[in-house]
Amino acid sequence: ESAVNELAHLTKNSTTGLLFGTPWRIEKKLYNAALLLEKGKIVAVRLKHNLPNYGVFDEARVFSASRVPGPIKFRNVLIGVMICEDMWYPEVAECLKETGAELFVVLNGSPFESDKTNFRLNQAVARITETQLPLIYVNLVGGQDELVFDGGSFVIGADYKLCVRLPFFAESIIATCWKRTPSQWDCTKQAITNEPTEIENIYSAILLGLKDYVKKNRFPSVVLGLSGGIDSALSATVAVDALGSDKVHAIMMPSPYTSQESIRDASEMASSLGIRLDEVSIESVMEVFEKLLEPLFDNRKPDATEENIQARIRGLLLMAMSNKLGHMLLTTGNKSEISVGFSTLYGDTCGGFSVLKDVYKTTVYELCSWRNKNKPLNSLGPNCAVFSENIIRKPPSAELAPNQRDQDVLPPYSILDKILYLIIEKESSLSDIVKSGYDKNTIRRVWKMLDQAEYKRRQTPPGVKISGCAFGRDRRYPITNGFKDQV
Repeated sequence: ESAVNELAHLTKNSTTGLLFGTPWRIEKKLYNAALLLEKGKIVAVRLKHNLPNYGVFDEARVFSASRVPGPIKFRNVLIGVMICEDMWYPEVAECLKETGAELFVVLNGSPFESDKTNFRLNQAVARITETQLPLIYVNLVGGQDELVFDGGSFVIGADYKLCVRLPFFAESIIATCWKRTPSQWDCTKQAITNEPTEIENIYSAILLGLKDYVKKNRFPSVVLGLSGGIDSALSATVAVDALGSDKVHAIMMPSPYTSQESIRDASEMASSLGIRLDEVSIESVMEVFEKLLEPLFDNRKPDATEENIQARIRGLLLMAMSNKLGHMLLTTGNKSEISVGFSTLYGDTCGGFSVLKDVYKTTVYELCSWRNKNKPLNSLGPNCAVFSENIIRKPPSAELAPNQRDQDVLPPYSILDKILYLIIEKESSLSDIVKSGYDKNTIRRVWKMLDQAEYKRRQTPPGVKISGCAFGRDRRYPITNGFKDQV
């Protein structure tokens, strides 16, 4: 309330009113509300009717739902105010129209998802079709933990024409011009930002998400392991684009299984980005662990345990750098790996933020290809292509054992990612995925790995949501269950 009173005071000697969204308490109930301030006072309050309770939204747990609201009168114009989800369904818009609204203003904190721009436009057009009223859609810009609000505010006239569209992933302001005709309000056509490609949107989302997470949580800089592989290369590039090269510190930690090719690729990548790269061999630390654990392992043969020790040594070194120098540690695993548990708990999952958490491996390649040809909006990184052909083309490998390749234990990523997408985002059944042309045994194997890795995913850091079903707040499955053996 004190913040609202401060804002109200700013309007005291102004000719401008201020309409904004805020939590608002009325008679011990908390509402998601829109407040109109003018001449130093709160002149109108409207409360949200439709409270989403799915995916990342838990509004029904926090807020009370209101009755369907009526319009606000401002300067002799009746404005129908809707709050985000209120626009997704007909009832609020229809009630506002029936009670005299002349145009709609929709206030939104709508987070980014792939292909969501068209969904918003379609919902707006549906409400215009039902009411024949123009609509102003205003969206938040910025990152908050897993969520990135992508802006892209727009105005659509009663004739369905797009009159204004503001930039995506950047704050902007424009004064729209309106004219009253005998039948309706018309908006003059003004700036219309072209819609970016989907890959550009994804890159912009993870860039803004990382930037705001670091800035808003007051981290001075970030550190990450740079392995010479494509995932850490992309993570480092996004970090430089978001924060600048002086805020990114990379460490190459070779083992006896690390190829000279990877060491060279990491060095070239750091040089391309202009970031500091230190090389710290973990071989001597591996030997200490081997001697320490040898009597406890009782002559058992080497297996994944020894591979995981390498990842955990690297995690230990990176966390030490984080503690001593104040860097936030970035993890670099992608959604494909996180889905099937192709990672080491307390090893490469160590960190404060996961840049690629909701990005499939095949999309990683697309993002690298796009970044080599483009510089993102508001980027602090280099103008040139940053990824070498070798980083993009070489077979993925964790390099934790001799001659190791990801595809030794996983299906090709081109197949794995499509199966995972059908299971996770589309919630398809086994039979439906088989009908899509995939081998039943491969599907079963992927599904089993997905279920078994739930305990690992619970312990991974947050990362930007870009899909319709990201791990964490979207996909909430129990670790302990009776269905994981039923596929």
